[in-house]
Amino acid sequence: MEDFKRMAIFATVVERSSMSAAARQLDMSPSAVSQHIRQLEQDAGVTLLHRSTRQLTLTDAGQRFYAQCAAMCEAASRARAELAAELQLPSGELRLATPAGFTQHAAPALGQWLAAHPSLRLRLLMDDTPIDLIQARVDLALRFGNLQDSSWVARHLGRSATVLCASPQWLQAHGSTPQHPAELAQIPWLELSRNEEVQTDFLWHHHSTGQEYRLQLLPRMVSNHRSAVQQFCEAGLGIALLSAHDVAASLKSGMLVRLLPEWDMGMLDIWAVTASRDTLPAKVREAINVLRQYFAQLDGVQSTVALT
Repeated sequence: MEDFKRMAIFATVVERSSMSAAARQLDMSPSAVSQHIRQLEQDAGVTLLHRSTRQLTLTDAGQRFYAQCAAMCEAASRARAELAAELQLPSGELRLATPAGFTQHAAPALGQWLAAHPSLRLRLLMDDTPIDLIQARVDLALRFGNLQDSSWVARHLGRSATVLCASPQWLQAHGSTPQHPAELAQIPWLELSRNEEVQTDFLWHHHSTGQEYRLQLLPRMVSNHRSAVQQFCEAGLGIALLSAHDVAASLKSGMLVRLLPEWDMGMLDIWAVTASRDTLPAKVREAINVLRQYFAQLDGVQSTVALT
């Protein structure tokens, strides 16, 4: 590394045609600059500069050596510019990890932003099993629900209400619409779960009376894939507790019907997770803001103010 430093000093001396001028530019003393040049010549065993009281001239070896030193300095300058641009404009590849259930939201959330930045590439890694951000070289991960303790840095994007849903055909076959959670005990239940525990335990609150009701169920169908649970629900195979932002379109179209709207069934936190707390490149900073803005405009999502 010391050799690289001396090569940069040598290039500056040549370009400034003076050790004193080079010293001023490098914020060094002229004697320190001279010492670095002498050390270069001593290590190489050749003379690089002819010195006189009035001027410096390059030897033939010095001329060839300067060309390589100048190229090295230019490459370093381009590397620094590349890093600066990384902090200013989205560019390069953004590796974004999301749950598979984010499929329906990916293009609406990110498409317009991606189109506005031609130098930006997106690699979308969709998996319901949380992956190791460092091992998978992930720049940003989207997570839902309670986060496990980890060294990752999480930024809150919003909260989505959870709503109990059924299809119109299921309600027709069932013969009536449930009016209280106590009526759900014997109803086929569809559940999202990533562990082997099949028993589900809910504690719900009534909006107006404050009444609490604990519900324990054995689901008929369990999946680790959020959209699979929704599809089974829309097919009339049972009822499911789903995220409001996922089912907004289905509720509006009539494919699903919300049950027990007067009961608070909890909120699902939405997180943007990075592996580091250090300064983030522009592609990650902007992606977080784009995702926050997207979720803020979805039905059933409480937005979170961005922190600077």
